[in-house]
Amino acid sequence: MTALTTYFNDIYRSVSSTMTGMRITFKQMISPTVTIQYPHVKMKMPDRVRNRLFMNFDDCIGCELCAKACPVDCIDIEVMKAPPTESLGETSTGQKKRIYVTKFDIDIAKCCYCGLCVYPCPTECLKMTDVYEFSEYDRSNLIYNFGTMSPSEVETAKIKVKQYDEEQTAKKAAAAAQAAAAKAAAAAVPPTAAPVQNAPPQSLDSTPTQQ
Repeated sequence: MTALTTYFNDIYRSVSSTMTGMRITFKQMISPTVTIQYPHVKMKMPDRVRNRLFMNFDDCIGCELCAKACPVDCIDIEVMKAPPTESLGETSTGQKKRIYVTKFDIDIAKCCYCGLCVYPCPTECLKMTDVYEFSEYDRSNLIYNFGTMSPSEVETAKIKVKQYDEEQTAKKAAAAAQAAAAKAAAAAVPPTAAPVQNAPPQSLDSTPTQQ
């Protein structure tokens, strides 16, 4: 009798546990789905999300504040001061450009998405986007080149800067030579003798004053 009772108890527990599991399964089958069918359907990102960096090169003035603020040194910038006679245009905020930005690379593989490079930018050309799908098989593809100057344009800019520096050096040398010549000419002129003024003659009738 005990063995028979145990047998039926085992059957009851098996069926009961199976029905419990099936009840949960059937309940999920008829309830509205909440699964996002990624990548065809994507969740909306928060407004202040920090993902891949974007840089608007047209607004960059080459101040290098973003590179100085980056804690992981993922921003690589090379700049060159342009001659005052060269017009590089203006940013969207109306600020005049005075520096050639010959290189602006961001190694997104190093980026920690802190956003510290965004805030010091005076022209707001850097921003964090909501793009989070940028995996690559080659690590070199994670280095984004935002610079728009071609190698030939960089060489032309270097030539212009060199010519301007040479002109300024020549002007300074000419001004120094002219100043030295003027000083030498002034030293060669003999000083003019001052005229001697004779004292008026004293009268013979004058007598010293008695104190």
